[in-house]
Amino acid sequence: MLKTAVAGLSRVANSLAIAANALGTLVVLALVVVLNVDVIARGLFSAPLRGTYEMVQFSVVMIVFLQLADVVRVDRLTRSDGFLNLLHYRRPGLTANLRRIINAISAIFMALIAYVTFPEFLHMWQTQDYFGVPGLFTLPWWPVKLVIACGTALACVIFLLKVVTAQDRPQLIRTPEHDEAAE
Repeated sequence: MLKTAVAGLSRVANSLAIAANALGTLVVLALVVVLNVDVIARGLFSAPLRGTYEMVQFSVVMIVFLQLADVVRVDRLTRSDGFLNLLHYRRPGLTANLRRIINAISAIFMALIAYVTFPEFLHMWQTQDYFGVPGLFTLPWWPVKLVIACGTALACVIFLLKVVTAQDRPQLIRTPEHDEAAE
């Protein structure tokens, strides 16, 4: 029963991570459109798009935290696995335990970020705080705080699932020109 529950939670978490990653990609595309409109407006009309700076700040933070959980899911989070990859061949059991410890510590940090950010989201939601230049362009803070809280909470769940299932052995990326079978 526990195995079924973990598998179900894993499917839900993975689906949410993939959906958040897709949403992050849409934010990237929207950012590309905004930046191109700004460049064209500056060049042709000598009138920059208002709020471009604020939208870029807003978007970059959202992109990072929307895509964080999926990056964790597919083991592409920036970290140095060189030592663990070398150690794996000599001491695979020790390496697996070290990976679980690293994932547990990572889950703790993600949980702490979510724990700190969620009350900030609630505060921003109630007060409707905004950033930008009043009268020119403003955006509310709460969506950014919500994305940070949800993205880190989902990353925490995925790290915890990696600890429980012990399925964290990133494969080395090999390009076809280095593959022995290609010769």
